[in-house]
Amino acid sequence: MKIRVADITEKEKILESSEQVSTYPTLLQAQEAGDCVFLKPVDVFLAIVKEYGYIRVKGKVQTSLGLSCSRCLSGFSIDVASNFTIYYTKSSGEYFEDEVELSEEDLLSATYDGDEIDLENEIAEQVLLELPYKPLCNEDCLGLCPKCGVDKNKTSCNCVDNQSTLAFSPLKGFKVKQ
Repeated sequence: MKIRVADITEKEKILESSEQVSTYPTLLQAQEAGDCVFLKPVDVFLAIVKEYGYIRVKGKVQTSLGLSCSRCLSGFSIDVASNFTIYYTKSSGEYFEDEVELSEEDLLSATYDGDEIDLENEIAEQVLLELPYKPLCNEDCLGLCPKCGVDKNKTSCNCVDNQSTLAFSPLKGFKVKQ
């Protein structure tokens, strides 16, 4: 999604769009890597205004994702939404090769070149930030049995749980004398 800088004024401009994941190469790459499946288009709501020498973009991004549980491997879906605010300034053309410490204000701001601001990367970034690091179908998911592979959420098995004996078996007979 691109915005012409000349069209941005002190009066807030509202933009809404619903775009397929193919519009965002970063999101398409995440889907092709198997991280998630986009079940709905990416809905974008933006309020854009020029203020105090900045261009403020306040927005919300939402979509629905299909994920695989990291414990039981079953598929489930979640709705993700992210609110964000980014302040844009015209690029000075100055680039630093050395490491530079960023302030909190720098983390909320971005620069643009030319006559347009391309929001594609920021929108994709907001969706990717909402992806769970360890997706779970529910917090109480029991996962798969490490021996027979049965889904413990659906059925039980007769396997003996030896996880505690493996790591701490040398300490089994350990006693502290007082």
